[in-house]
Amino acid sequence: ADRGIFHPFNHPGYRRLVFEELLAHQVARRWMKRRRRKFQAPDMQPKGDLSRRLRESLEFTPTNSQGAVIRTIIADLRKAEPMVRLVQGDVGSGKTLVAAAAACWVVDSGYQAAIMAPTELLAEQHVQSFRKWFTPLGVEVLLLTGRLSAKERRLTLATMANTSSNIVIGTHALFQESVEFKNLGLIVIDEQHRFGVGQRYALRQKGTDQKQVPHQLVMTATPIPRSLAMTFYADLDVSSIRELPPGRQPVTTYAMPHTQRSRVLSKMRELCARGGQAYWVCPNIDPSESGDVEAVVDAEARIKKAHPELRIGLVHGRMKSAERDKIMTRFHKAKLDVLAATTVIEVGVDVPNASLMVIESSERLGLAQLHQLRGRVGRGSEQARCVLLHGTPLGEIAKQRLAVMLKTNDGFEISETDMELRGAGDLLGTQQTGSKLFQIAEFPRDIDLIEDVGRAAETVLDKHKEFVRPLVQRWMPEAGNYVDV
Repeated sequence: ADRGIFHPFNHPGYRRLVFEELLAHQVARRWMKRRRRKFQAPDMQPKGDLSRRLRESLEFTPTNSQGAVIRTIIADLRKAEPMVRLVQGDVGSGKTLVAAAAACWVVDSGYQAAIMAPTELLAEQHVQSFRKWFTPLGVEVLLLTGRLSAKERRLTLATMANTSSNIVIGTHALFQESVEFKNLGLIVIDEQHRFGVGQRYALRQKGTDQKQVPHQLVMTATPIPRSLAMTFYADLDVSSIRELPPGRQPVTTYAMPHTQRSRVLSKMRELCARGGQAYWVCPNIDPSESGDVEAVVDAEARIKKAHPELRIGLVHGRMKSAERDKIMTRFHKAKLDVLAATTVIEVGVDVPNASLMVIESSERLGLAQLHQLRGRVGRGSEQARCVLLHGTPLGEIAKQRLAVMLKTNDGFEISETDMELRGAGDLLGTQQTGSKLFQIAEFPRDIDLIEDVGRAAETVLDKHKEFVRPLVQRWMPEAGNYVDV
């Protein structure tokens, strides 16, 4: 409903505070972007033809969108100014190849590249892809995760500290204080779109030598609406991959009431009998008191009872990561037919043989999350399907959400709608993590202020630098420590 002029959110005093909070965010991030110009980064000038050899060795042709983003990144790497670029691309758009092309350019220039993944399993998958591409080219690809034996870890750390021109892939362990790089030129952060200003600043310190810092590339499969990117990522340069590789078929999506569950179970059994695999995802681990949200432990038991011949694995957030990764690895190797899971698989390994995604209580999940889960399938040659099981009756917002999923596979369009329906907090994951992006500002409600806020931020930075520190510390205490103007 329209809000009258006397609604609290429309009161001039309230709008004034909202403007100031947005201004603090813009000033902090734009200040960081300006401050980068005071530092130098390695001017990457390849000594050989490694990039050409990598390109010629590929079994596919990169999309035009991938090529454009790669050229932009290379242009950044050839400057002595630190690159801090965000690459956003839909699920399956080929961000890994973009990262590989950037690492290739850096290694051929005599520097190291570090790729950080959010899980050990994803790091190991990246290692497999990178070794397939780079080992024939004579480039060493190292792995650093908690699974290494003490001897393997010592050897890897020694190689990192004493040898240039290699690629190191790992988890957050890459940037522990005890880890040393000989010549780090590029940091690639995969699936970490929730990094805040302070975290990005601290990350940059790894590899910093006096006034030289490594280039940074941040990748996300959760496209961010332009208005939100202007605020939350104002310290980054943003590139988008808007195409999917040729031949990749969109996932066919269905929405059904949970009363149709037995029908879906039957179709899943038929798929598995043909050698296919399926995911069965639920929002909860255990049954809720109200019983209106499906639990994954119940789903696993139901599948076992209906089809005892199927090999079923179970993963959820209370399991230790090593145990969870072990089950995921079995699924990846087709030693399981069905993976019953919570949304922990939202970011996971590619399983090309999995062509069915079933999501229980789908009306309880946000659009971006539903889209990420749907993106777990459709990576092989078989036509993939996603079934959204839901309770009844559906609320108005839930109807809109499911209608969008049925209408489009475009993650950029989905992200815009998700912000309209749920706001920026859920879209960026801040509500789930317990943090809050803004104290009083809210998107999309305050979207009309963004352009004026941007102009005001430039004025503050150009003409009123004395206001920068108190303004940022008032609204963003964690970032205020990094403002030294």
